[in-house]
Amino acid sequence: MFNKIEKLTETEFTEVFSNIFENTSWISKKLYRQKPFKNFKDLSKKMISIFENADNQDKLKILNGHPDLADKTKIGSLTSNSNEEQNNVGLDRCTKKEFNQFKILNSKYKNKFGFPFILAVKGRQKSEILLNFEKRVLSNKKTEFNEGVVQVIQIANLRLKELKNKFL
Repeated sequence: MFNKIEKLTETEFTEVFSNIFENTSWISKKLYRQKPFKNFKDLSKKMISIFENADNQDKLKILNGHPDLADKTKIGSLTSNSNEEQNNVGLDRCTKKEFNQFKILNSKYKNKFGFPFILAVKGRQKSEILLNFEKRVLSNKKTEFNEGVVQVIQIANLRLKELKNKFL
């Protein structure tokens, strides 16, 4: 399994890993240059480290690369990962009231913080996501930026785990 990854060309490697951090090929290109990897855990650790060591401006670009949750207008334009993650928790099947709640919260959050609300939604219920959203929109910018970074890392780790399972 791991030999398959090690044998990928830079273009192939970038294609496989560029969406671990929502449409961010620069991280996968930088990771490729750190080959060889001891194993998938080493690869994952190095990838997360690249993000963690990025400056706040690059982190903000990655935060801004994430889609709004349950945004009907974006359905079809989400990355396959985001689409799957949101659909698996039912965000594509919100009631009209729930869609309106998400729309209002997305707008309020982005206007206040300058980036979208980010939450690793896998395994969560819509009601839990909305409660988390309602709570976090009351926070301050520094706290939310830091929480956004934490959530991006959680999403990346979940995506890496799924990718590892696909290569097994």
